[in-house]
Amino acid sequence: MENIKVVTKGVCGTVSRDAIEALAPEGNAALETLLSGSGAGNDFLGWVRLPLEITDEHLNDINETAARLRECCDTVVAIGIGGSYLGAKAVIEALSGSFSAYEPTKTRVLFAGQNIGEDYLAELQAYLKDKQFGIIVISKSGTTTEPAIAFRILKEQLEAQVGHDEAVRRIVAVTDEKRGALRTLATAEGYKTYIIPDNVGGRFSVLTPVGLLPIAVAGFDIKALVAGAAKLAKETLEGRNAASMEYALTRNALYRAGKKIEILVNYSPKLHFFSEWWKQLYGESEGKDNKGIFPASVDNTTDLHSMGQWIQEGERIIFETVISVEKVAHELRIPADADNLDGLNYIAGKRVDEVNKMAELGTRIAHIDGGVPNMQVIIPSINPETLGELIYFFEAAVGLSGYLLGVNPFNQPGVEAYKRNMFALLEKPGYEKETEAIRAKL
Repeated sequence: MENIKVVTKGVCGTVSRDAIEALAPEGNAALETLLSGSGAGNDFLGWVRLPLEITDEHLNDINETAARLRECCDTVVAIGIGGSYLGAKAVIEALSGSFSAYEPTKTRVLFAGQNIGEDYLAELQAYLKDKQFGIIVISKSGTTTEPAIAFRILKEQLEAQVGHDEAVRRIVAVTDEKRGALRTLATAEGYKTYIIPDNVGGRFSVLTPVGLLPIAVAGFDIKALVAGAAKLAKETLEGRNAASMEYALTRNALYRAGKKIEILVNYSPKLHFFSEWWKQLYGESEGKDNKGIFPASVDNTTDLHSMGQWIQEGERIIFETVISVEKVAHELRIPADADNLDGLNYIAGKRVDEVNKMAELGTRIAHIDGGVPNMQVIIPSINPETLGELIYFFEAAVGLSGYLLGVNPFNQPGVEAYKRNMFALLEKPGYEKETEAIRAKL
């Protein structure tokens, strides 16, 4: 497998090569902190060695559970929020055919618990009414509001449709090894369970059963996915992961030069949800202590007709990281037309991907000329092994980048603020003082 490549020459108008290399001592110190486990958040570093520690026996067990669910279910609902759904969604969307949702013979993986939309849940219930469905419920505690609501509703529906005993066969819980409401329920009911490791945070959990089980149910090769990540994990532990280091150093050099927003750009519709996963990974890891690059994303060429104007000529506080895919899976050429009313005969005979790549190159040049630094992350193709490597590439880079920034990349204290207010407004027992305080503000 070819390595991921990072190309940074498109940033030289803002930061020089010397400025990037000047951060190398800090980068090496960050790597030492990461690998030695001596920095902030060191109790959540299980992801660093995780791909190398996953056994074939473990993957075989996940594949067997996935096969059993596919055998009895035409639809499986993965219930989770944040890292408990974004990683699986990103990989499944990247590897699926663009119209696979319309294939009646394939088990579909749907998602719930990632919002509190009443219409969403009601419409999901209506869709599942005549389906043979199963549930993968993913929650360390079992009490996170969004997935807990979805699980309560869908569990009741599943039991009503197939009976309690059959529902038990169709529910898999991915949760804490010993503690929590979901662990208690899973033990009492006899659900098949998988463990969320204590030392792996949610946004780093895609290579645990949190992500691997839904991906396997969708029919994709989780062994290849893990192998791709393991390759880069080995290089990281040996100090040879130059790509993640280059990315971390460059984005921090740009941040110190006043570039506060990073836009992750793709030119493949299949990578839309990969960008969503990336935004959580980087937003939760770096956005603290009033610091951090704001992670945004666009899908080009689509968004060139919406956000393109702002990127080209808006405030110059942004830089772009472009995921470039060298080889696509299909070949499709543009036909000639005798009348040529659309004026496209000048590209007749060319592959659609060639036009897409020229749009990518032309846009990068235009944005650089417009004062937007551009980095490229080049992957050979979209397949399980490459995606595994790309996942680990970004995970390693955010660990390094967070330490370069001077924050704890592995906690997320800020996400509790909205929960306290929500619980108080809903008059949850134990939040009486908070309820009184919020009412005084309204």
